[in-house]
Amino acid sequence: MQFGQSTHLTYCTNIHPGETWEDVFHTLKMFLLPLKSRLSPSKPMGVGLRLSDQASRTLVEDNNLALFKQWLDTHELYVFTMNGFPYGGFHRQVVKDAVYAPDWRTEERVAYTIRLCHILAYLLPEGMEGGISTVPVSYKPWFKSENARKEAFEKGAMHLTRVVEELTAIGIATGKFIHIDIEPEPDCLLENTAEMVNFYTHSLLPIGSGYLMQKLGIKSTKAEDIIRRHIQVCYDVCHFAVEYESPAYVFNEFAKAGIKIGKIQISAALKAMLPVEAERRKKIAQRFESLAESTYLHQVVARKGDGTFVQFPDLPQALAHINDYEMAEWRTHFHVPVFVSDFQDLQSTQEDIVEVLRLNNQQPVTSHLEVETYTWEVLPKAIKVDLLSSIGREMEWVIAQMGSTK
Repeated sequence: MQFGQSTHLTYCTNIHPGETWEDVFHTLKMFLLPLKSRLSPSKPMGVGLRLSDQASRTLVEDNNLALFKQWLDTHELYVFTMNGFPYGGFHRQVVKDAVYAPDWRTEERVAYTIRLCHILAYLLPEGMEGGISTVPVSYKPWFKSENARKEAFEKGAMHLTRVVEELTAIGIATGKFIHIDIEPEPDCLLENTAEMVNFYTHSLLPIGSGYLMQKLGIKSTKAEDIIRRHIQVCYDVCHFAVEYESPAYVFNEFAKAGIKIGKIQISAALKAMLPVEAERRKKIAQRFESLAESTYLHQVVARKGDGTFVQFPDLPQALAHINDYEMAEWRTHFHVPVFVSDFQDLQSTQEDIVEVLRLNNQQPVTSHLEVETYTWEVLPKAIKVDLLSSIGREMEWVIAQMGSTK
């Protein structure tokens, strides 16, 4: 849905199972229509579309894309943002680190992303910018040396620039402006603000500018402007909260580096202060243990009393160290409902969402807002409720926050 002249709010449809286009379309019909009636009965409502590689291939066949656009128009729905992060299966199977594959070193990632660009250019309303969030280059544990990481950054920068080249051509042909939004995530090659700025400054801009200068016959300043315009950041509130980075710090550092934020994904992580008392710590450990499920990675960043940090790739590895009394706080990459702040012995990072919305209302950094709680199927029964109602509650909570932070 649209706020004022430019701010668009939606939820990401990656929360729904379905890897084929037939399954995706069925789910959209089942959820979007009642949600629009509830949330935006008299105005058009935005859609945050997630398509797997398989679904995207089917959508561009025959007359499927035109029929989908017709359906959207009929029901006053519009697609302004897409989630191009998960390439393959994302529900009801073991996902874990497979969510990062194929990464930005591969031709598969390039082809998939370019296909999404063309789909979005077709669906995007006239005069509205579009964005596609994507993998933060690759996953750190896959690389055994700094040299291997450096090569991944170089190849990733080149492949991203090829997408920029395609987006430039799309813009000329259609008048549509679309940006790719890199989404930093714990344990990825780009997991925090400093790493994103470093990649952008020392890999993407020099490699990409050189490529575009040669391919498009333009000067370095023009090439750099094109990259800055088309490669932006997806600020996932959960991810940056797990990294203990405040919204004001992140916004300021990206602004100083000249990196734009293309989309804010509104999501909450879980956290807990770790008490010294053994019994209280045991209860917290039991709560975290109940969340250690087999589908997704739930990276943990622990803050020690001296202000240093220790990272664990998933909850089971972290739980083996729960009785390390140097650790004062845990935060874990587990997307929980944004309208809940307290989970018995655990809390959420909901306050970061409130602050992000306040800052963006005060001085907008992006017009794209997308609620992303994709873990409904693996949440404990005590906090799992009807999905349609849950999406509605999340959206209404965000709308209320946006109104209260003006």
